[in-house]
Amino acid sequence: MEVHPVKRYRHLFFDLDHTLWDFRTNSRAVLHELHAELDLAARDIPADGLIEVFEEVNEGLWERYEAGRLDKEVLRVLRFRNTLLHFGVKDDRLARALGDAYIGRSPLRSALNPGAMELLTDLRPHYGIHLITNGFAEVQGLKLASSRIHHLFDVVLTSEQAGARKPAAAIFHHALRSAKAEVHESLMIGDNAQADIAGARAVGIDQVHYAPEGPRDPEATYGIAHFDELRPILL
Repeated sequence: MEVHPVKRYRHLFFDLDHTLWDFRTNSRAVLHELHAELDLAARDIPADGLIEVFEEVNEGLWERYEAGRLDKEVLRVLRFRNTLLHFGVKDDRLARALGDAYIGRSPLRSALNPGAMELLTDLRPHYGIHLITNGFAEVQGLKLASSRIHHLFDVVLTSEQAGARKPAAAIFHHALRSAKAEVHESLMIGDNAQADIAGARAVGIDQVHYAPEGPRDPEATYGIAHFDELRPILL
């Protein structure tokens, strides 16, 4: 991690999925459950294969969603339909069952990325702590409650509430207004080099690129692989 002279930040804006909330662990646990319950092995779909294909399909669809080329209902339909089609299974009823169960269960999972809870707890007395997420409003609150971090945030802003998705400048300006924060005293922490890091940089907010598996955005103000690396910067 490259160390910069520490600024006096007053407001910290976090992303949720893949940053604080361990999307991979939580998602994979639910997919393993559904693979067994719906007997997908009988359709010649291996559990590991289901997870691998779903993650690739879902990531591609989310990129289109964040770019404004796809709405959330279409995303929800396509991610399991396209995953099943990869294995030669064309079954819209099964795809809907997977989609409904997945969206119902995954937000109730509680795994956070290593060090996230401890860091948030230690930061809370010293900063305004806020959340900016492109995730769907009806499930993000469940994730915060399930992982027991909901009480640590002053402002929780979803893209649906803001009427704009990261990396659009509008969602960052909305978050700043809601938190009564100024650009120069704010720091954005997220995993997505485009949505979180480039988006914040474009409006003048310093950034921390959380990239536990690399690579890190070389233009980010800070780059970290573990939340403990934020301690000397912020505490």
